[in-house]
Amino acid sequence: MRTLITWCALALAAVVSAAPAKECAHKVKESIPPPRLWVKERPAPKDLTIELRIALPQPNFFELERHLYEVSDPFHERYGQHLSKEEVEALVTPHPESIHSVNEWLASHGLTESALTRSPANDWVRVKVPISLAEKMLDTEYHVWRHTKDDNYIVRTTSYSLPENLHEHIDLVQPTTLFSTLRGMDTTFRFSQDTPAPLSADAPPINIPSASGGKVDASCNTTITISCIQQLYNAVGFKPSGKNGNQIGITGYLEQFANIADLQSFYADQRPDALNSSFKFISVKGGLNNQSIEEAGAEANLDVQFAFGLTHPIPGTFYSTAGRPPFKPDVLTPTNTNEPYTDWLDFVLSHPNPPQSISTSYADDEQTVPESFAKRACNGFAQLGARGVSLMFSSGDGGVGDGDSDPATQQCFTNDGRNKTQFVPLFPPACPFVTSVGGTVHVPETAVFFSGGGFSNLFPRPAYQNSSVSQFLNKLPKGTYAGLFNPKGRAIPDVAAQADFFRIFLSGRIISIGGTSAASPTFAGIVALLNDARLSKKLPSLGFLNPLLYAIGANFPKGFNDITIGNNPGCGTPGFNGWDPVTGLGTPNFGVLKDIVTGPLARF
Repeated sequence: MRTLITWCALALAAVVSAAPAKECAHKVKESIPPPRLWVKERPAPKDLTIELRIALPQPNFFELERHLYEVSDPFHERYGQHLSKEEVEALVTPHPESIHSVNEWLASHGLTESALTRSPANDWVRVKVPISLAEKMLDTEYHVWRHTKDDNYIVRTTSYSLPENLHEHIDLVQPTTLFSTLRGMDTTFRFSQDTPAPLSADAPPINIPSASGGKVDASCNTTITISCIQQLYNAVGFKPSGKNGNQIGITGYLEQFANIADLQSFYADQRPDALNSSFKFISVKGGLNNQSIEEAGAEANLDVQFAFGLTHPIPGTFYSTAGRPPFKPDVLTPTNTNEPYTDWLDFVLSHPNPPQSISTSYADDEQTVPESFAKRACNGFAQLGARGVSLMFSSGDGGVGDGDSDPATQQCFTNDGRNKTQFVPLFPPACPFVTSVGGTVHVPETAVFFSGGGFSNLFPRPAYQNSSVSQFLNKLPKGTYAGLFNPKGRAIPDVAAQADFFRIFLSGRIISIGGTSAASPTFAGIVALLNDARLSKKLPSLGFLNPLLYAIGANFPKGFNDITIGNNPGCGTPGFNGWDPVTGLGTPNFGVLKDIVTGPLARF
């Protein structure tokens, strides 16, 4: 590996500043049908500045993927031997010829090294240019598009071209054909009464054999608190170190601000030992965390209050990434027209010690993300996994698509011009290198109706899912939902956690809130606690979780609470029932999982 790093360094050093060269004829690189619900309004302003992101091929990614699976497979002798930042970068560095060819092309348009920003591995190049130059470089025309449902505006094109000799040296250029609109995964929240109901009811505890002490407070059936999560998932009494290098992270987008005053109120209410502690705030590309109480974000508050409340005193980090994808057509100034989560991904990949457990509660409909872009972003998540980072994503709040079981009103139509009814999985949850978290409700737990789940249309089923997903499909009555889903695709979610009736503070008030955006930070908190137990025993962090999770599901069934009741309606159907495409392997039993990942079976 070190030899590879040295070779790449020498090769890159040999790439000198390129002189302008004559271009070959342009050839279409990517073309898509006009996406559903988007209307072309008018040509984009020629002096609008956009930031082009150019992806160079990663010729050795298959080697990175091999390393990722070896260090993440509990049956493999290399389990837990995560790669360093430098080793990962060496495995995704483009061939010097690709770097040279792209440099020549950029220089031919007057774009020299000083105008460029490169990723540490040189596999991405970013450059800000006016629309007029982008159109010349890509032989295309940009337009302002309006979303007829949300009334958002965005600057995009449905086709772009590159000089033919560059096709083998560039995987994609964005923003071009990416029409997604990143959104948070929270359902509508409900304000509690001015005088909240007591957290403890007179009713006797509910008998749950897998819970701490075999019982859960009756109040947890209607109000979820930190104590409820600890009881239900068998984590009562575990005290993390907070001083062994362990960290947990929460990502924030779309001007969702995590309010510290609300966090203190939450701690006073549910975690008094955490009072006066807070989190590290990291701004990505100018992201803010406005502390005006009126600007507190429901999504951000939910994420940080439960993730950091469950894991105190493990150090927590809140990342706020600037930018919304839609373009404001009346402001002719530089604007962020990329997906913000890729800005976060660029940022965190450039840092040597990211948190070992990170939760994200934002996603796009998979069909709105071009395959080339989805796969490159997914490869970025794989890089973090190889470095020992566990990534959790909410599986979505629309069941198998739009949450509507009525065939007459459902809105699950394909985005390819055919307008065919089809289930709608989400990205990034459908990426095989992240852990997708679905939702449950009540005690005993059942699948919550909005739990996002199904099968990817972009990513094939990974090997770690073969046994469990095949068992599910074999039990599915023949012909069920034929043509509505891809039975060979990566199945989501992988796991689940409670996802409704969470008691949080928002703008100084107690509210009840739900969504798989509650489940993801909860499961990420459990993972952070498992990492804490491992690090305290001088074991490495868990890293990419999925091969381990499915191995535990197959060999240690008590590690998860199997959820067999409930369905996730959508797209004019009742959705799937019970297991795999609603709640995955189930909800965690922390006590059992801790013994597995820290005991003699830490490597199976």
